[in-house]
Amino acid sequence: MSTAASRPRSEARLALVVMGVAGSGKTTAGRAVAALTGAPFFDGDDLHAPEARAKMAQGVALTDADRAPWLDRIGALLADEGANAAGAIVACSALRLAYRDRLRAAVGPSLRFLFLRGDKALMRARVAARKGHYMPASLIDSQFAALEPPEAEGDVVALAADADLDRALPGVVARLRARA
Repeated sequence: MSTAASRPRSEARLALVVMGVAGSGKTTAGRAVAALTGAPFFDGDDLHAPEARAKMAQGVALTDADRAPWLDRIGALLADEGANAAGAIVACSALRLAYRDRLRAAVGPSLRFLFLRGDKALMRARVAARKGHYMPASLIDSQFAALEPPEAEGDVVALAADADLDRALPGVVARLRARA
């Protein structure tokens, strides 16, 4: 039986939320971190209820009530050591402190966040260029309005959304693991 205490520090379980507004590169960065760590990656978009996806597709921002069951599904996935002994990486906007705190309560003190930060123009351009995604660029302003920047939170590492991931992520992963 493997526990966090019995695993070497370099192989510690990594429960990670890759967060940021739409278009920040959460899925791309999450997959890259998964490739570096061996932890499985899950796209939070896949965990939204069909009703929430339909609402966003119509250009309507989700409410806190819409997000609560989604955050609970993400928290349960991240906390499930039996299914994900190496940890888990989830792309999730986690825009507000209350959302991050809900995830922290579900997962515990091992949870870490990678915040991908960028400006509205970059995010709007990226979202507008997507093909076949339900999130319209018209919701970028609401994403920035909801964002409560997390840089002052001790379990968060920030990275520019347009950073060279191949160069930046090894150091970022080391920083995330050092905080575990």
